[in-house]
Amino acid sequence: MARKWSYLLSSVVVVALSRDELDAELGSQLDALCAALHNEPFDPAPFEEVGERLVALGYVNEPGLKRTVDVLGKGLLALEEFRASDQHTVRVVGGIGALTCGFTVARARSILDQQESMQRSLMKAARDAQWDQRQSEAKFAGIAISSTNGILIVGLDGKVVWANDAIGEIIGRAPEPGVRLMELIAPNSVAVFREMMEKVLAERDEFEREPMQLLRGEDDLAKVTLTASLLRDGDDKPSHVLVVADDDTELALLQGELRRQSLHDVLTGLPNRQFFTTHLETVLRRADPEFGVTVFHLDLDAFGLVCNSLGGRVGEKLLQHVARRLRALTSRERAMVARFDGDEFGIVVENTFTTPNIATMMATINADLAEPVFVDEHGLAVSVSAGVVHQPSPDVEPTELLRMADLALRQAKKDQRGQWELFHGSQDTADRRDAALAVVMPGAWEQGDIGVAYQPVRVLATGELAGVEAVLHWDLSDRCAALADSTGLILPMGEWLIRVAAGQAQWWRQRGELDQQFGVRLTRHQATDADLVSRVAKVVEETAMPHERMTLSMPVGVLGVAGAAENLATLADMGIRIALDDFALGPSDLAWLSELPVVAVVVPRDLVRRKDPRSAVLIPAVHELGVRICVDGIETAEEAKWWTEAGADLAIGAHFGSPRDAGEFLKKLR
Repeated sequence: MARKWSYLLSSVVVVALSRDELDAELGSQLDALCAALHNEPFDPAPFEEVGERLVALGYVNEPGLKRTVDVLGKGLLALEEFRASDQHTVRVVGGIGALTCGFTVARARSILDQQESMQRSLMKAARDAQWDQRQSEAKFAGIAISSTNGILIVGLDGKVVWANDAIGEIIGRAPEPGVRLMELIAPNSVAVFREMMEKVLAERDEFEREPMQLLRGEDDLAKVTLTASLLRDGDDKPSHVLVVADDDTELALLQGELRRQSLHDVLTGLPNRQFFTTHLETVLRRADPEFGVTVFHLDLDAFGLVCNSLGGRVGEKLLQHVARRLRALTSRERAMVARFDGDEFGIVVENTFTTPNIATMMATINADLAEPVFVDEHGLAVSVSAGVVHQPSPDVEPTELLRMADLALRQAKKDQRGQWELFHGSQDTADRRDAALAVVMPGAWEQGDIGVAYQPVRVLATGELAGVEAVLHWDLSDRCAALADSTGLILPMGEWLIRVAAGQAQWWRQRGELDQQFGVRLTRHQATDADLVSRVAKVVEETAMPHERMTLSMPVGVLGVAGAAENLATLADMGIRIALDDFALGPSDLAWLSELPVVAVVVPRDLVRRKDPRSAVLIPAVHELGVRICVDGIETAEEAKWWTEAGADLAIGAHFGSPRDAGEFLKKLR
C-alpha cells in the first residue's frame, strides 16, 4: 500500500525525496495509522499528523490529497485486520476526515507563512527605500507590480496615493488616486479597519494584520487579509501607510472544497457515513414528535457478482446509477441519502403525514432498481435489502442508531435477498446478551466452566438405550454450541468435545460399564471446516475409539456449501456413521439421502412439537432408503406416543433423560 501511495503521489508532485526514501516515509506513516486504528480509545490525532506531514513533504496540491484519500480510504478497509469490524470502518472514515482537516490546516498555515514572508519582504523593501530612495523605489516597484497581492500606499489622511494592478483584480476596479481607502471597505469590516489603522498610526507593533472584506462592485464582497505598516520619510517621520491585501477567496474556496470532499463520497457525490452520522444528530433533535424519523440501511444484493464478472468499472457505474435513483425516489421527502461503504447506502427520512409507509417505500425502491440499466452495453438490474429503524427515540446516539439499522439489515439478508427487516428492541436485547456471552466463552472454557454432558438416545418403541449423545454444557446458556459457532471458537472447542466424548466412551467400554454408539452434533462452521476430517482422524487415533461406534451429525442446510458433502463422504469412508441434523422431512432434504452415505436423520424440535401429519407421511420414504429417524426434543409421553405411531425410530429429549455429566449420567442409567 505504501508503494502504491508513493507511486500515485510521485505522479502529481515532484519532491526532493528519492522513490525509496518516499516509500520508507509513507510506510512509517501507515504503521502509525494502523496503530491508531487499533488503539482504545480511538484518537484521530495520528491521521491529522499525517495530513500535516504531507504538506511538510511538499504535497500541497489537491491531486496529492485526492490520491492519498483514495489509497487510504480503500486500502485500509481492504486490510484483513480491519475488514471484519464495523467499528474499524467508522474509525477509518473518521481518520480520513481528520487527515483531510490536518492537511487543510497545514496547507493554510503554509500559504499564510508564504504570504507573511512576502509581506515582510515588502515591508523591508519599503523601509530600505527611505535610505536609498532611488534604488529602493525601483526595487519596490518591481516587487509591487509583479506581486499577486494588492498593494496600496495610503497617505496619513487615509487617501490612496498609489496602487498596483493586483488590487484592481481583487476588487474588480482600479482605485483612483485620492480616493479614501475607507470607501473600499465593506460596512461589516469598517470597525475592524478603523481599529487596525489606529494601532498602525500609534506604532504599537511593526505591522497590523486583520481579515476583512472589501467592496467588489455593487453586490459582491472580496474576502481579504489586510496587512498595514507605517512608512517614514528621510527624517524618520511617519509619511504613509503601506497596505497589502491578500486575496483569501481562492483559499476559502479550497478549504470549502476540501471540507466538502471530507464529508462526501468521491464516486457518487453523496454524503459519506461521517456526514450522515452528524446529520442524524440534527434530524433527531428537530423531528416531529408525532411522526419521527425513519432510518434505512440499504445493501445491494449480488453486487459482488457484478464486480467479479464484469469488473470494478461496471460496478462503480452501477453504484452511481443507484445513487441517482435513490436521490430521485426520495426527492419529494425531507430526506438525506448517503453512501456508507462499498455497496451500502443510508437514508434518513423526516416523516410527515404524507410520507409513504416503509413497505411502500421499499417496494418502490426495488421496483425502480429492477428496471434494467445499460452499463457498458450490459443490461443490469439490482435489488436491495434493508434494515429499518422506525421512529427511534430522540435521545438515541447516532452511532447506536446506525448499529440498530445494521443489525436489522443482517436479519433481512439472512438466507434471502430483496427483503427488509424492522429493528426490534427485544430481539436486540437477546442478541446482545448472547453476544456478550459469546465473547467471554474462551475465558469460561479456560476456567473449566464449560464442560461435556451426556444424554440418552432411546428406541421409541421400547424405551431401551440406543446410544449416547455428547453435548457442550454451560450453566449460563443452553445455546453453548451456537454461541461458539458465531465466534469461530467452535473449531477448537468442537474438537475438544469429540476428544472428551470419545475418551469417556472408551473408559466406560474398558470398564464394562457402557458400550453404546456415541454421537456428537457438528455445527455449520464445523461441517464446512477444511480440517474437519484431519481433526476427527487425530482424535480417533489418540483415543483408539472404534470408528463404527462414533456418529457425527451434520446440519442438512450446509450440504450445498463447498466442502461439506466431501467432508461427510470422507468421514463415512473412514467407517464413522453419519447422520443429518435439522432434517425437515421435505423433498429437498430427502434428495440428499439417495446421494450420501447417511444412516440416520434428526428431526428438529420445532417440527417435533408441531406433530404435522404431512411430515409423518414422508417417514416411510426415509425408511425405504435404509435411514433411521430420530426425533429431537421429546418432552412428554404424548409426544413420544404420536411419533412412535408416526413411525419414528429413535428419540432424544427431557422425557427420556436430560443432559448430565458423566457420573450422573451413568448413575441415572443404573
